[in-house]
Amino acid sequence: MAKTKLDALQNSVWRLFITANVKLLNCIGDKFSQAGLPTMDWYDVLLTLKEAPEHRLRLSDLAEKTLLSRSNLTHLLDRLEKAELLYRKRCPNDRRGTYAVLTEAGLEMQQKMWAVYAAGIAEYFGNQLDEEDLKVMQRALERMIAATCE
Repeated sequence: MAKTKLDALQNSVWRLFITANVKLLNCIGDKFSQAGLPTMDWYDVLLTLKEAPEHRLRLSDLAEKTLLSRSNLTHLLDRLEKAELLYRKRCPNDRRGTYAVLTEAGLEMQQKMWAVYAAGIAEYFGNQLDEEDLKVMQRALERMIAATCE
C-alpha cells in the first residue's frame, strides 16, 4: 500500500515542481507576448490539431487532448475561428458532433509560435539540465503520469 502522508522532501520537491512549471510557462508566455503572438492555450489547440489526422478533431476529443474544460475550449475556439486559424465543421455521420479543423493560417501561426516556444524551452529548460538530469526527470515524470487516475 502506498504512503498516504508526505514527508518534508516529497513536499519540497512537489512545490519546486509546481513552481518551476508555472514560472517556465510564464517565461515562455512572456516571449509569445513580446513577439506579438497569442497565448499558450492557442498554441496547445493549434498543435493538437496539427498532429491530428486530416488536421481535425471532434470537439470532445480536442478538449480531452488539450486538457481544457469544455467551456474554456468553446470560448477559445470562438476566438481562433474569428482569427481564421480554424473552422468548425459538422460531423457527416453524427448531427450532434462537430469537428475543429485547422486552416492553413492556423498551421502557419503554430509554426511561428513553435519557433518562439522552442527557443524558450532551450533557454529556460534544456540549457539548464545535462543529459543525466533529463533522463532522471524523464523516468520520474513517466512514472508519475502512469500513476494518474485517467
